[in-house]
Amino acid sequence: MPKTTAEKEECEKKCETCELECADRAKPGAMPEKAKIQVKHVILVLSGKGGVGKSTVAVNLAWSLSEHGFQVGILDLDIHGPNIPIMLGIQNERLQAMGNLIEPIRITGNLSAMSMAFLLPDVSTPVIWRGPMKMAAIRQFLEEVNWGELDYLVVDLPPGTGDEALSIAQLAPNVSGVVIVTTPQDVATVDSRKAVKFVEMLGFRVLGIIENMSGMICPHCKQEIDLFGKGGGEKAAEEMGVPFLGSIPMDPEMRKAGDEGRPFVIRRGETNPTWEAVDRVMEALVSEVEK
Repeated sequence: MPKTTAEKEECEKKCETCELECADRAKPGAMPEKAKIQVKHVILVLSGKGGVGKSTVAVNLAWSLSEHGFQVGILDLDIHGPNIPIMLGIQNERLQAMGNLIEPIRITGNLSAMSMAFLLPDVSTPVIWRGPMKMAAIRQFLEEVNWGELDYLVVDLPPGTGDEALSIAQLAPNVSGVVIVTTPQDVATVDSRKAVKFVEMLGFRVLGIIENMSGMICPHCKQEIDLFGKGGGEKAAEEMGVPFLGSIPMDPEMRKAGDEGRPFVIRRGETNPTWEAVDRVMEALVSEVEK
């Protein structure tokens, strides 16, 4: 039933404090206000599907940027499956408040982290939330955390193009670009193409595609085996007209490093083909980010 003028005015008053879009909104297409956070560059790390190593890339990117002397925050927005604390070895940390702000977990002098995992009683507790609650939490993670003045905020998003990706795109200021992670096989690269189009529809820059699990380094002979194929990510980047940042092979040592909370990129000085690949990709990504 159509609303009267008085009903529409009352609805508009209620909508002023609501961040959700709805059919009754007085100004169709109006965007929520950007979150108040002091950050020069926000980098989103996205994948079209799960299981491609997106969080591993996010952790290594944040660490690489911090090693370049930047003030860096890493925000784990995989609300239903937050793994960043495990990969950084801080899963047993708990948050503290300082005045009206939450203190992020300080990893080094210039690298801090925030994750839903820090708010859960244990690692097996599920988060059962709908979209509005996620958007409210994302705003809190941006505005109510004492990040300080950041050069970069690296955001690890859940797979796909759902609520979290849309919310951070609407709320975060100064989004400099998006990194898309894929594996070589067609079932993954098809989804990476969707992710590229999603980013372009939002008006952001695709910083590049990373092909993870591109071959496997045998732990015995150190030779490379094309376990999942090779070159799919590079082909997708070429066809979509976006940068290809490089490929990273699958290596049991990288899996071990993630489980032990040690970003793989810190293993500088080792003559290891996987480390060399990770370092090349991270340097290419940092270079692209700094443009």
